[in-house]
Amino acid sequence: MKVIVFDIGGTLMEYVGMPYSWVEYYKQGFEAVNERYALGATEADIQKSVEILKKYNPRVNYREEELSPEFLFTNAMAHWKKSIALSDCIDTFFEGFDLKAIIYPDTVPMLKKLKNMGYGIAALTDLPSSMPDELFKRDIPELLDLFDLYVSSQICGFRKPNTAGLKLIAKHFGVAINELIFVGDEEKDRKTAGNAPCRFIPINRNEKISGSICNLEELTVLL
Repeated sequence: MKVIVFDIGGTLMEYVGMPYSWVEYYKQGFEAVNERYALGATEADIQKSVEILKKYNPRVNYREEELSPEFLFTNAMAHWKKSIALSDCIDTFFEGFDLKAIIYPDTVPMLKKLKNMGYGIAALTDLPSSMPDELFKRDIPELLDLFDLYVSSQICGFRKPNTAGLKLIAKHFGVAINELIFVGDEEKDRKTAGNAPCRFIPINRNEKISGSICNLEELTVLL
C-alpha cells in the first residue's frame, strides 16, 4: 500500500487568524479561567503563569519531547492560591482564545479521492503547545473520519522533526519508512521527512512558490 502522511494545521485546516505561536493569547486564556471560577489570581499571578507556559512552548524554547497539558498547567498555576480541576482549567483556557477552525475547501474532496485511488491516509500533527488531543480533535471531526491513522505529538510522545510519528505510521501500515510520502507546510515538516528519510511534498497555501504546491488538487499530478 502507498501511504500519504499529512500535516494538519496549515496543510488541511487552520485556526482563523492564529499565528504559529500562541504565546500572545496565553494572558487572555488565564484571565478567562480566573474570571469564570473566581480564583482571585492577581495580575502578577497571571503574568507569572504566562511566562512559565511560554518557557515550555517549543516555538520559543526548542524541544522534541512532548509534555502533557496536565504537567504544563500544573506547573504554570502552582502559585495560584485557589485551584480547580485541571480539565476545567484547560477547557476554559482555550475557550478564552475564541478559536475558529476551518477546513480548507479542497481537503475533504481530495482525501476522499486519494482513498478511492487506494492510498492509505495518515495524519501527523504537532498539537499546539499545552492543547489536549481531545480539544483539537473536536475541531476536525470530518477529517478524523477520513484518516486511516491519526498520530499527534501526544500519541507518539515527540514533536517534529523527530521521526517517532513517521515510524509509528510506517509500522502501522507495514511499509518501510522511506516509502511514505509526507505533505506539510513548515520547515520542520521538511526536516522530519529528511530525517526519515522519505519523500516530502511542500504546500504553501498563501502564494505560489517554486517546488511547492498551493492546493491539494495538485497532488494528483505529482503522485
